Amino acid sequence: MESVLTLINSKEGVEDFEDIIRPHLDNMYRLAYRFTASEADAEDLVQEVMVKAYLKKNDITEISNLKAWLAKVLYRTFIDQQRKFWRSPLKLLKTSNHAQDDYDYLEVISSPEPGPAEVWESKIVNRQIHAALKALNPKQRAVCVLHDMEGYTLLELVALLETPIGTLKSRLHRARATLRDKLYKKNEELPYGM
Repeated sequence: MESVLTLINSKEGVEDFEDIIRPHLDNMYRLAYRFTASEADAEDLVQEVMVKAYLKKNDITEISNLKAWLAKVLYRTFIDQQRKFWRSPLKLLKTSNHAQDDYDYLEVISSPEPGPAEVWESKIVNRQIHAALKALNPKQRAVCVLHDMEGYTLLELVALLETPIGTLKSRLHRARATLRDKLYKKNEELPYGM
């Protein structure tokens, strides 16, 4: 992410662009990572959004809610990437274990000094959540992540995703039902009744 800002700043007079965008980088990366479930893909997605934002650098100061605008651009870019991927004959070459090493982003430790059992349990649960999120289609995943994890209201999502509220409610309901079903089944498979 920083390399894009460095590249952009090497061009003529865009110091203001960095000052405007930098506070939103963490949020953009977090959203991208939740959408893609891969560090490399998330970084690529954020860089692509940065390029699109840079192309609008003259208009960027006039955007009233930059965070929402960047989230919208990120979402649309993600959906475009998903469409390209599923239409590509090379999708079969992508390994199913692609994001296997990327599960640590969800690791949540409730105490500053957890024991080995708590760390292990946390990793198992987070892997299950991650796998369940990946099972959702991209549009359901986006609504679920933006609403339930990022805190956007349904009315904000109507404007952000340009989708009718009924469709958003339906996607959110289906996403939650799928997550509930997958996580419940996974919980039954855990050893020692965890």
